[in-house]
Amino acid sequence: MTVQDHPATPSPATAASWQSTPRTPEAWVERARSVATQLAVDAVQRDRANATPYAEVQLLKASGLVTLLGPVGHGGGGQDWTTALRVVRAVSAGDGSIGQLLGYHYLWAWAARLVGTPAQIAAVEQAATEQRWFYGGAVNPRDSDLQVADEGDELVFRGQKSFSTGGRVSDVTVLEGVIEGTDKHVFAIVPTDQPAIRFLGDWDSLGQRLTESGGVVIDGVRVPWESAAGYVGKEFQPRVYNTLNVPLIQLIFANLYLGIAEGALATAATYTRDRTRAWPYTPDLKTRGSEEFYVLETYGDLRSRLWAAEALAERAAGLIEQINAHADTVTAQERGEAAVVIAAAKQVAIDVGLEIGTKVFEVTGARATANDVGLDIFWRNIRTHSLHDPVAHKRAEVGRYALLGEVPEPTWYT
Repeated sequence: MTVQDHPATPSPATAASWQSTPRTPEAWVERARSVATQLAVDAVQRDRANATPYAEVQLLKASGLVTLLGPVGHGGGGQDWTTALRVVRAVSAGDGSIGQLLGYHYLWAWAARLVGTPAQIAAVEQAATEQRWFYGGAVNPRDSDLQVADEGDELVFRGQKSFSTGGRVSDVTVLEGVIEGTDKHVFAIVPTDQPAIRFLGDWDSLGQRLTESGGVVIDGVRVPWESAAGYVGKEFQPRVYNTLNVPLIQLIFANLYLGIAEGALATAATYTRDRTRAWPYTPDLKTRGSEEFYVLETYGDLRSRLWAAEALAERAAGLIEQINAHADTVTAQERGEAAVVIAAAKQVAIDVGLEIGTKVFEVTGARATANDVGLDIFWRNIRTHSLHDPVAHKRAEVGRYALLGEVPEPTWYT
């Protein structure tokens, strides 16, 4: 099957409607919902096939979603993180894997603003927006086996990462490592398509199967010193509190889970309305499953919980916007309080998402467990990604704030 024949390829009419760039947050979210609708058509089949999502990424590019955060002057949307997170939620409802890819793309597209010099930020954002780059990242902080050698005018990256989300579908890859003989971390954006980068193609997990998150071998990627993010004269000079990328990725996670949960609830509701039969062995006979009291009660409870979780995620996004409004002067306390609310949003999103992923079977019935129905995909996706870092530590972070007034110290996961 060619990319052009792929079900995820937009129809000519849809592609024509996507020629113009949305100008309002609502229009961007509506564009994302249109993408999600297309992805949902064959999400189960694509998940089962576990094929590299080339066409799906092309869909994100064709829709313009990849440039949502890019400068308007270069053809981007110029939107804020609140809109970006709502878009991640919307796309994730159609396909959690592609929602994750888009969320990570936004993080790495934004990273230059946090760690780059003004000249680097301008150059990267212009190229990324005009050429519609799609970002991948080989930045797993628990792997310390990517070494960076200082070879005069160049840095040379060598080693291996066990996870590299975006992998083969990316145009550029963000690399991170420690310069040999120092404690200096360095980030660089490099072209993905080069002999020195070899993806292992070993991602075959329970869920999030189309995220291209397998291992990668980095064998001599050369980066000029002037492309080392935030470095001037071989010394790191961050523009802002550069650890803000960690709360952002944690908030992306929360919105990913909420989007997947939304997809589960919508898919189950359609099944219940169309196919779930009433239980005949009861004095309180109904004509269809959607009239059963316990079915109505369950949907009401799950919808209420999901709305509440979304409200908490929106509150967390508001704190990020407040920080972005004065990013150069953000304090440790402001960052810490935002991280606490984000931790709360993440744990609630996981709890609600897993509950929805399980309980939808109780209101759809035994026949809904058939593989061709695909209701399993939602629980599998949330269960897999929610293990990224232990949620118990997020609960403890919130607990320390609630009980002791302590905010978390910045780490690779906080």
